[in-house]
Parts: sequence; structure tokens; C-alpha cells
Amino acid sequence: MRLSEGQQAPDFEALLCTGETFRSRRLDTVLDGGGILVFSAFAFSAIAENWWKRYERSGWNEFDVPVLGVSRDGPYAQNAFIRSLDSPFRRFSDTDGTVSERYGLLTERDGMANTSTPFRAVFVLDDDRTTTYAWIADDWISPVPREEAEEAVGNL
Repeated sequence: MRLSEGQQAPDFEALLCTGETFRSRRLDTVLDGGGILVFSAFAFSAIAENWWKRYERSGWNEFDVPVLGVSRDGPYAQNAFIRSLDSPFRRFSDTDGTVSERYGLLTERDGMANTSTPFRAVFVLDDDRTTTYAWIADDWISPVPREEAEEAVGNL
């Protein structure tokens, strides 16, 4: 079942990557008054690079709550991606797809045999993990409606 507004987001434990280190962390321990979860397919895809740069240019790194990425890449790739962008954001490594599956996002990729990734999605969560904003792409390239997500963060 896909997560939607008003539902409590599942807690999970995964490796949280900072660009230098990674440690197993529960989502509950990382949220600080709420947060934003941004799911994407692959760290080094052109789409991911483009959008993570846009999030920073849009000032998402200045929110009062953390912005956390989630993708299927391993922790070493996540850290390399964060460093390559000189990104202020942290990312969860969902190597087995468990997190993406719990959020109802895991899907097989056409033309990529035996490869499953999450649909691109953004969830704004309050301090109780209640979803106050949910956006799930129905394709691989549509832009995230940043202004809507920013408004939801402002309402936390």
C-alpha cells in the first residue's frame, strides 16, 4: 500500500550515509520535529544529480527539519554521490529495497532485467511520522512539485 497524506509513515532502520560515514539508524531517531523523505532510483543518475542540486539551490538544506534521501544504492555509492555533489543532505541506503517496499514504492524497471527501484516520491512527515504531504511520480522524469513540498514543511 502506498503511503498517503494522513497516514503514519513506517519507521525503518537502514544505513544513513553522510558523505563520509554510514551508520545504521532508525528513521525515528533522525527526524527532528519532522522531516522530508525523498525517494529516488539511483544515486548517480542524471535525474538524481539534477534534482538534488535543485533541492539545495532552493534552500531545502536550510529547513528546520532534515531532508533525507532514500535509494537502492549501497552505502559507498551513497557517500560518493553526496561527496560528488558536495551535498549537505544525508541519504539512507536501501540496498535490499525493504524501505521502498514498505512505502509501497518498489517497482520493476522496464528494460532492466531483475532490477527494482522505488518510484520517485517525496513525503513530508511531522514529528509523529504522520504524512502531511505525499507526492509519488507516475513516471521517471516528472519534476517534484517543490513549492507544494516547501509549503508543507512551512506548515509543520
